[in-house]
Amino acid sequence: MRLLRSLSVAMGLSLAALLATAIGPASAQDKAVHLKIAHWVPPAHLVHKAMEEWGASLQKATNGTITYTVFPSQQLGKAFDHYDMVRDGIADVVFINPGYQPGRFPIIDAVNLPFMMSRGGAGSQAADAWYRKYAAAEMKDVKYCFAFIHDYGSFHSRAKKIVVPGDIRGMKIRPAHAMVATLVSQLGGTNVQGSAPEIRDILEKGVADAATNPWGSNFLFGIDKVTKYHMNAPLYVTVFAWLVNKSTYQGMSPGQQKALDDHCTTDWALRAAGPWGEYERTGVTKLQADANHEVYKLTDAQLGEWRKAAEPVVKVWTDSVRKVGVDPDAALAELKASVAKYNALE
Repeated sequence: MRLLRSLSVAMGLSLAALLATAIGPASAQDKAVHLKIAHWVPPAHLVHKAMEEWGASLQKATNGTITYTVFPSQQLGKAFDHYDMVRDGIADVVFINPGYQPGRFPIIDAVNLPFMMSRGGAGSQAADAWYRKYAAAEMKDVKYCFAFIHDYGSFHSRAKKIVVPGDIRGMKIRPAHAMVATLVSQLGGTNVQGSAPEIRDILEKGVADAATNPWGSNFLFGIDKVTKYHMNAPLYVTVFAWLVNKSTYQGMSPGQQKALDDHCTTDWALRAAGPWGEYERTGVTKLQADANHEVYKLTDAQLGEWRKAAEPVVKVWTDSVRKVGVDPDAALAELKASVAKYNALE
């Protein structure tokens, strides 16, 4: 009888150990996984640092069974191609700018609507918490990790001050994404496409008269060398998505998958984007202190003109989202509630 009890206890302990192995944390026995993490910004960019920190934290959480290499500066592919790269396994992890491909990701574009948010860290939390409901359908080819934004951006011009919407007519503008491009078109401007690393070149060559981008990026990409006038208004933000290749994820052990899931949260959205938001905000002060630049604020009346001019952009977004079977009024109300919850709009 004592022997039977001992065998029963032993079998119970063995079963418990097996279950712990199946659902518990990653262990040294898990197969090695090496992640190719790709992006298009330079190594000096804070998103590069965030990707390094994310990879290092994941490596630690998996006892070194998941390792990584970060490939910056479009080493594995152009900025516009990063969604397809992670879908096809060229990279295992990327961050993308959905607005670089107009019409492909209409739901998440709500975050890019003019005057939706202004604070990088809080806005990242608001955007991610809201988009989780829609990500699996809109980005079904990949594993969604989290969304995040940069701090507010505006117009930066080499040619003239942009004060009211009418000033856009006849200008050539590099837009940050499709929503800004729609605004520019409706105001009589011409859009000049280019990723962030290309902005300085297209301004310097006169291909564009102005660009939209956040403030610290003026220095990071050398845009301060080819611009003079800067409209200090929270015109827009840009939403990004951190994504993982599905096959890579599915090939991990349950413990490794859990560790990665723990790195795909709203808290990580803040952790990845918070320092970047703070960096971008310092660019305002830095440009204000430079005698070669003019940073100007708008009056309440002028800001009202811009808000009015942006209303048709919301209509364009509404129509595009309705076409994919989503109720735009409900989605927008949910997003605004998330913005309020996280205090993402100043």
